[in-house]
Amino acid sequence: MTVRISYVSDVLCVWAYVAEVRLDEVRREFGASVELDYRFIPIFGATHHRIAEGRKDRGGYAGFGKHVRKVAEGFPHVSVSERVWTKVAPTTSSLAHEMLCATRLLVSEGVVDSARRDDLDGRTVFEEAAWQVRLAFFEHARDISDRDVLLDVLDQAGLPLAAIEAKLKSGEAMAEVCRDIELRDEQKIEGSPTFYLNQGRQKLYGNVGYRVVSANLRELLEQPGDQASWC
Repeated sequence: MTVRISYVSDVLCVWAYVAEVRLDEVRREFGASVELDYRFIPIFGATHHRIAEGRKDRGGYAGFGKHVRKVAEGFPHVSVSERVWTKVAPTTSSLAHEMLCATRLLVSEGVVDSARRDDLDGRTVFEEAAWQVRLAFFEHARDISDRDVLLDVLDQAGLPLAAIEAKLKSGEAMAEVCRDIELRDEQKIEGSPTFYLNQGRQKLYGNVGYRVVSANLRELLEQPGDQASWC
């Protein structure tokens, strides 16, 4: 039996950044029993409106940068640059989402390999690319709303840039972005990150501990699909 999980996030969300380690653990513990499906929602689609204006009374970008670094202090497996949201403030996460959606399409078409690789710590090429985009901003303070920066990150991750550009040009990648937003609304996804499983019967939103994620997955794998749990 294989359980399909949709993992919904924004690449600029610090909670999704620190939660990446939980995805790694899901892959290690459950292997081929779990199929991960990645969806992107624009929590930070317009950062000037959300942060500069929306958090004006809390210091705007500088205040938000301080908040993000404070969050990261509780998770020693990640680091956040002092330049994040202070010196480097991306205008949007949506361009990164569009390029990752283009990559997702290429995976579905067999252009990009979908196999999990030992040299990528069990990640697929797509999963590694998504992680490198997050890392580029949070650890290396690169502006991932800049097209050239994104293309450089994806190129270093080994992705075919010409094929990605073709998906952007055709509008297919943008259509995928829009579909992710439609699915967010249809499934009433509250925010980033969210594990969405069991056809929407279970949603694990926010800073959810790994043991909770694991317990939910084990219940789905061990319980017959046509039988509801009494508890």
